[in-house]
Amino acid sequence: MQLVETAGYLGLFFIIFAESGLFFGFFFPGDSLLFTAGLLASQNYMSITLLLPLLAAAAVLGDNVGYWFGAKIGPALFSREDSFFFHKRHLERAHAFYAKYGARAILTARVIPVVRTFAPIVAGIARMPYRTFFTYNMAGGIVWSTFFLLFGFFLGASVPGADQYTTPIVIVIIATSFIPVIIEIFKKTAALRSNSR
Repeated sequence: MQLVETAGYLGLFFIIFAESGLFFGFFFPGDSLLFTAGLLASQNYMSITLLLPLLAAAAVLGDNVGYWFGAKIGPALFSREDSFFFHKRHLERAHAFYAKYGARAILTARVIPVVRTFAPIVAGIARMPYRTFFTYNMAGGIVWSTFFLLFGFFLGASVPGADQYTTPIVIVIIATSFIPVIIEIFKKTAALRSNSR
């Protein structure tokens, strides 16, 4: 909560922007910061009417920067020779993945920490059509930021002393956000076991 108060509106904008599409932003806890900002707004420390459009814009713009960064370095990567750390076939698979599951991939990435930082970069590298990316990125960014802001706001407004429980609530939010990753790991493990039989 102290981080949100110290950062203020501009700091929050930068954090959500960075977490949504800059390489170094993956360690920012976007979900919990949005929730905490909403909670503070319910206690009149911040304005929810300002936070909603500001942080939705940060999420959408951050993803767009990530996409264009990926698109710019993409051609150079496709022309590179394979090395120990780089294999062209991974980019080709990513391109095929986004061509087939583009909309779902962008929307799903929004709720998964770390993945939401790199998803727009990979979409750019994989040359996903920008119009498709922009449409679903905008939808995902607005829904994601609005949900967590309003969750914090209405919880803070309806539960007396809700700010005293910020830490355990944030822990639950972070743990819940990793559920899709855990499910995917279990699916892949089960598939590998069935193929090895």
